[in-house]
Amino acid sequence: MYIICSDLEGIYTPEIWINVSLRTGIEKLKLTTRDISDYDVLMKGRLSILKENNLTLKNIQDVIGQIEPLPGAREFLSWLRSEFQLIIVSDTFREFAGPLMARLDYPTLLCHHLTTDENGLIIEYNLRQKDAKKMVVTALQELKYKVIAIGDSYNDLSMLRKAERGILFRPPQNVIDENKDLPVVTTYEDLKDKILEITREE
Repeated sequence: MYIICSDLEGIYTPEIWINVSLRTGIEKLKLTTRDISDYDVLMKGRLSILKENNLTLKNIQDVIGQIEPLPGAREFLSWLRSEFQLIIVSDTFREFAGPLMARLDYPTLLCHHLTTDENGLIIEYNLRQKDAKKMVVTALQELKYKVIAIGDSYNDLSMLRKAERGILFRPPQNVIDENKDLPVVTTYEDLKDKILEITREE
C-alpha cells in the first residue's frame, strides 16, 4: 500500500523566504534549499539577517498572510487526498504554516518550530529531528507502507532516495543535473500521471 510524502514550498506554495526577500528588499533572503544544500548553514544565515534588520516573526507572518497557493495546487491536492493517504513533510515551521494550511484545506503537516524572544525576534530554529523528512519515510516503511516521495530541493533528496519511488517536481536545473536518475515532472497533470503509473505497477 502506497502513502505519499510531499514537500510543501515549491510544490504547493511559493517559497516563503523568497517572498520575504521581495517584500523587504533583502536579496540574501532569496536563498533557499534549492541553492544551499546545508540546511543549518542556510537557517543560521537567515536568522543573522533577521537580527541585523530587526525583522520579527510577525513581520514574516504578515508576508505569509498574503501568499496564495500555486495555481492548480488546491485542485491537485484535493484529487491526491481523495485517492491516497498524504503527509506533507516540510522544513518550514509551525509558526509560518498556519495560513498556508488553511488555504490548502488543512492537509496533514509535519514540520519544525521556532523560538522567539520577548520582542518577537526569532532567536532559534528547532528541528523536530535530524533529517526529519527521511525519518518520516523510514517510520512509514516500518509500518509496512510503500512511500512515493515528492520534492524539489536539496533537503528533499534523502527523503526521495529513502522512498520506494521519488519524484522531482519543478526542481532547479542544478538539482536535476546532480540527480539525473530521479524522474522530473513540471505540471500537476504530469505529477498525477506519474503517481498513477507507479501505483498501477503493483
